[in-house]
Amino acid sequence: MSPVSAVAAWVRRHPVLCFFVVFAIFPWVVPYKSLGSQVLIYGLFALGFNLLYGYTGLLSFGSAAYWGLGAYGTGIALAKLKVTSLWLALGMGLAAALVGGALVGFFCLRRRGIYFAMLTLAFAQIVWAICFKWNEVTGGEQGMPEVPYPDLAWMGRLPLLDRLRTSDHFYLLTVVLVALCLFLLHRVVGSPFGRMLTTIRENAERAEFIGVHVRRYELAAFVLAGAFAGLAGGLFGIFNRGVFPDFAYWTKSSEVLIMTLLGGMGTFYGPSVGALALILLNQQIVSYTEYWPFVLGTILVVLLFGFPGGLGGALELLGRRLGRPRRA
Repeated sequence: MSPVSAVAAWVRRHPVLCFFVVFAIFPWVVPYKSLGSQVLIYGLFALGFNLLYGYTGLLSFGSAAYWGLGAYGTGIALAKLKVTSLWLALGMGLAAALVGGALVGFFCLRRRGIYFAMLTLAFAQIVWAICFKWNEVTGGEQGMPEVPYPDLAWMGRLPLLDRLRTSDHFYLLTVVLVALCLFLLHRVVGSPFGRMLTTIRENAERAEFIGVHVRRYELAAFVLAGAFAGLAGGLFGIFNRGVFPDFAYWTKSSEVLIMTLLGGMGTFYGPSVGALALILLNQQIVSYTEYWPFVLGTILVVLLFGFPGGLGGALELLGRRLGRPRRA
């Protein structure tokens, strides 16, 4: 087996470990720590959405609601309640996203197809309106522009981390949290629960005929996707040092949908690749032209016609070919 084939086979066997190693050393090899943080957080957001859309077949236009709930829950804990613990602040944001996902899923999953998608959009707009108008709690249209960093002094007492700055500590903590979420998602997708989700995606009626409680599985996937979106939103609120109403606006839902389509719907790492591609394209193209939406639309059209599986599907195909032993 050639060295390239051996590396490709190792990456397929240890995807989460490979992910962790790459992003752990990324900002010290390439001086773009901010880019690495954005890719990690948006990749987690897209992976959660992919569990709902790519594996369960439920197209939601309301993912921004849980991103916003997670961000506002964490931001309110840090800025208004003066919570200093990162875990407690993220836990409050995660709890807000879980409750929101359970309530919205309970009502929206009573409908199918376009009716389900429009209901999720309607609930997301309700969340956005609350964030935009509730001045006493959310700051209204001004948002919360000064969200402090949580207390990460305990990381400075660890070996090899005592010389790093607080922002470096937060980046490494984000890498660990996202890697743990990836490991959990990987186990969920490969479990009987994940296989049942794909069965429901392919034919929900047949799944009901064999005794599967389809709505219960869909609600579980809906809440899980909301939880990952809420955690990603909380991390982004800390990274951005502020939380604003546009976090919960419907355009944020379109961004995560584009990331999933760009990277590859139904592939595990495709949405993370899509997040990286979208962020890089945005940064590069905006610096040359103001017609960023036109360029993005053109790229999507070409990609979806040329590579229906997205960038992630193309990379998986390349990895399988590289890892395939050559015949004599």
